[in-house]
Amino acid sequence: FASRSMASFSHEPGFCPQCGTILPMLGSEGDVRCYNCKQTFGPEVFSGLECHYVIHFNSPNVYGGSKQKADSADGCVVERMCPNCKNDKMSYATLQLRSADEGQTVFYTCTKCKYVHSLCHFTD
Repeated sequence: FASRSMASFSHEPGFCPQCGTILPMLGSEGDVRCYNCKQTFGPEVFSGLECHYVIHFNSPNVYGGSKQKADSADGCVVERMCPNCKNDKMSYATLQLRSADEGQTVFYTCTKCKYVHSLCHFTD
């Protein structure tokens, strides 16, 4: 492998002008040392390097700002009468709110009026 001089080797910004290896990021102070050939270079090896980026902001309704349809469900839907409006469909979700040796708490949500009630299931 013949050694190439800086004048004879065409390189892209951010790559070692001596061996062509990608260079580590430039710190806030000091020079850059190539991992491969151990040559040290000043910040000019990054001249001409351009970085472009785009920041995408979420729309306002991403976090629940949009209105939900009255029939939308917040989980699995079961046939269960709502104690508030007597609708026959409710969605449910479960959570372990107590210690592991006790049952889960089931939260039912009416698909029509969004009334929520819970049941605690205890084990013996």
